[in-house]
Amino acid sequence: MSVAAEFERLYGAAPEGVWAAPGRVNLIGEYTDFNDGFVLPLALPHTAVAAVSRRDDGLLRVHSADVEGGVVWLDVATLEPLAPLPDGTGWAAYPAGVVWALREAGHAVTGADIHLASTVPTGAGLSSSAALEVVTALALNDLFGLGLSRPGLAVLAQRAENAFVGVPCGVMDQMASACAVEGHALFLDTRDLSYRQVPFDLAARGLRLLVVDTRVKHALGDGAYAERRAGCEAGARALGVRALREVPYVQLPDALARLSEESVRRYVRHVVSDNYRVERTIALLDSGDPTAVGPLLTEGHASLRDDLRVSCPELDLVVETANAAGALGARMTGGGFGGSAVVLVAEERVDAVVTAVEEAFAKAGFAAPGIFPAVPSAGARRE
Repeated sequence: MSVAAEFERLYGAAPEGVWAAPGRVNLIGEYTDFNDGFVLPLALPHTAVAAVSRRDDGLLRVHSADVEGGVVWLDVATLEPLAPLPDGTGWAAYPAGVVWALREAGHAVTGADIHLASTVPTGAGLSSSAALEVVTALALNDLFGLGLSRPGLAVLAQRAENAFVGVPCGVMDQMASACAVEGHALFLDTRDLSYRQVPFDLAARGLRLLVVDTRVKHALGDGAYAERRAGCEAGARALGVRALREVPYVQLPDALARLSEESVRRYVRHVVSDNYRVERTIALLDSGDPTAVGPLLTEGHASLRDDLRVSCPELDLVVETANAAGALGARMTGGGFGGSAVVLVAEERVDAVVTAVEEAFAKAGFAAPGIFPAVPSAGARRE
C-alpha cells in the first residue's frame, strides 16, 4: 500500500501531499562537522517518505509503517525536549522534535497528521534519523508556507535531534539530506554552511562505491559519541581556538605537543588530519582523478580506528578484506561502533570484493553483511 493510501486508511482523508528525504553516506570527513570542519557526503536512493496534512487544533498525530503499533497522539503545545514517550514510540521523537524546533523558532505550526515509511536502514550509519527529520521539516515548511531555505531546514532538523532527542550530532546528515543533488557529492563547510556540489560520476571512470552494512547496530545516544565531542571541545579550549577547524594541518605536531591528555591528543589528531583528507579528496576529484581517493579512505579508517577508536571488528574486517581483494580503498563511515563502511573499487573487481567480504564474514561467524552501490541521489523533495 502506498504511503498516501495508508495515510487515508489511518486518518480518513487523503493527505495534502507526499514528501521524501534521503539517507546519506559520507565519503570522507568523519567527526569533523561539530568541529566546524569539512565533510563530503552524498545522498542515497534510500528515503524516508511522509504523507502529511495540516491540523489547526494543536494535535500532532504520527504513524510509522516500519514500527509496530498504532498512531501516536501528541499535543504540540506540551512537547518538551528529552521527555519520555510511551514504550515503543521513541521513533516519534524525531518528527515531534521538528515540530517543537519550528515552534520554538517562532513558526506557527498548529499540528499535523503524518504517516511515515522509510527504506533507509536503521542503525547502519546512513542517517535514517536525519531523513525522518528533514522530510518532516520540508513537508511542514511547504504546508505552512514558512519560507525556510534548505540550510535553514537542516539547522532546525539538527536542533530537533540535539535538543529534543538528545543526540549531539553535527549538521552534516541533515544538510546532505536537504541539499544533495543527483550525481554529485556535497562539499560542505560546516562552519558557515556554504557548500558546493561536486560532480561524482564514478561509473564514467569505471569505478563503483559500495556500501557495506555490517548489520551491527549503533546508537549515537549511548554516550560514546558525546564523550568524543566533549574531548574535541576540550582540545579546542586547550589550544585557544573556537573549534579544531582552526588548527592547520601543518601545525598539528605543535598543537599535539601542547595537549596533556592522551585521549584528547588522539581526537585532535584525527579531526585535524581528516579535515586535511577532505581537502585532498576534493582536489583529486576536481582534477578528475577519483582513483587516487582510495588510499585516503583507508588512511581515514586507520585514524578512526586508532585515534578516535570508534571502529569495531566487523568494520575492520570489511576494510582489510576489501583492500586485500583488490579494492582501491575503504573506510568505516558514520558515527561508528557498527554501521557501515564504504569501499571504492574498480568495476571489474566488484564481484571479487563482494565475494571476499561475504566469505570473510561467514568465516568469522558474523551476520551476513548487506552490500549495495552508493548512487549519488537527489535530496529532499515533494513527490
